[in-house]
Amino acid sequence: MHSLSARPAVQALRSSKIREVANAGMGRKDVIAFWFGEPDEVTPDFIRQAGIEALQRGDTFYTENFGIPELRKTIAAYVARLHAPACKVTADNVTVTSSGMSALMLANQALVGPGDRVVIVTPVWPNLVEIPRILGAEAVTFPLDYTPAGWKLDLQRLLAALTPATRMVCINSPNNPTGWTISREEQRAILDHCRRLGIWILADDAYERLVYGAGVAPSFLDIADAADRLVSANTFSKSWLMTGWRLGWLVAPVELMPYLGTLTEYNTSCAPSFVQHAGIVAIEQGEPVIARTQQRFRHARDFLAAKLAEIPGVEAALPAGAMYTFFKVQGVTDSLAFCKRLVEESGLGLAPGIAFGPEGEGFIRWCFASGEERLQQGVDRLKASILHR
Repeated sequence: MHSLSARPAVQALRSSKIREVANAGMGRKDVIAFWFGEPDEVTPDFIRQAGIEALQRGDTFYTENFGIPELRKTIAAYVARLHAPACKVTADNVTVTSSGMSALMLANQALVGPGDRVVIVTPVWPNLVEIPRILGAEAVTFPLDYTPAGWKLDLQRLLAALTPATRMVCINSPNNPTGWTISREEQRAILDHCRRLGIWILADDAYERLVYGAGVAPSFLDIADAADRLVSANTFSKSWLMTGWRLGWLVAPVELMPYLGTLTEYNTSCAPSFVQHAGIVAIEQGEPVIARTQQRFRHARDFLAAKLAEIPGVEAALPAGAMYTFFKVQGVTDSLAFCKRLVEESGLGLAPGIAFGPEGEGFIRWCFASGEERLQQGVDRLKASILHR
């Protein structure tokens, strides 16, 4: 009898441990949830109105695979403004995608295949490790080093891991879950090394505007040339509070664009037209939203870090970027079981560190994109649980 199972590479994919915890508590009104990477505020009204107006105009048809020209131009101008003067991005370098997740999948589909060696800096959102595996590639994880002052990159060890056999390196900075943010010097060294060996760099820049102490995080786009093997993936979800809209983009060499267009056709055809029109308005009018979000999240980060420091056995480094505190709990060796127990016994929803790779075991991720009162309620529940275990 023939098997009804999926192919082996798909069967081997790890399921989301974040979802496993969330499934244990979703629907319960007594649970305070911080498990997903999502702001607690709805999309700003002016963005929602732009989507509504586009729907009322009848913008419900297919668009170009690359996205509507006006949005591509708007994204290109935005990227060039953030990363000037070095950045030479134009609309010809931009393709619109149906979410940042889709952008990462398209980039991988274009660049890697069975047997290719892909190095991913971890701990990291699990999709970045599993996408190459879906395509039959070899996903090699390269862990950051943890110190009480925060997570650090061993640059020389990473360069040694980027061998001539490596097809691509994937770097998420600011990083989910740790908040680690790569330095300009580290980027230059990695770019020079990858230039010499012909290695592609896939930069997951989803959190580049959620960095504390600067308006934008260091980007490979600041230093790259048009001939570099660099693809930058980004999303509207975090900076403009648009998680449910599912809109993102890729910046890539012009030579790669025809293939990304073809892959978009075979994946989603295009992003929804009315969502794209909302994206234009988000970029054009959204800088005050980003500034307010940065300020609000920085306050939340500092507040949560101070409160966690008061709990015996909890160690929490201050993240430089993103919207997560990745903290260590003394004595926790099974973060999945610990987070499930928090849901069941304390009504607190957090993400287990093991979801982000083996090096995340013993840690817990807390999305701090919330108000102070809600964060305090969560801290009180965590403290009670730890003190009474």
